Amino acid sequence: LSHLLREYIPEQKVVIKIDSTQVKGMPHRRFNGLVGIVRESGRRAVIIDVNVGNKVKTVISRKEHIIPLLEAKQ
Repeated sequence: LSHLLREYIPEQKVVIKIDSTQVKGMPHRRFNGLVGIVRESGRRAVIIDVNVGNKVKTVISRKEHIIPLLEAKQ
């Protein structure tokens, strides 16, 4: 529950970890497990830039599907 209440700030690194119990705001499965940088944070959703190959993709995801990078390493 704590990662749902967390405020994400721009330039913060996050891991996309899809929660299959929540279908709303779920990013595509190809982004599962990738690390991205928060570009913008809203009330419910977060806009994340993810490097995929030589391109930077923009992923819009709800907060249920992301966790901060420091929590993912523990």
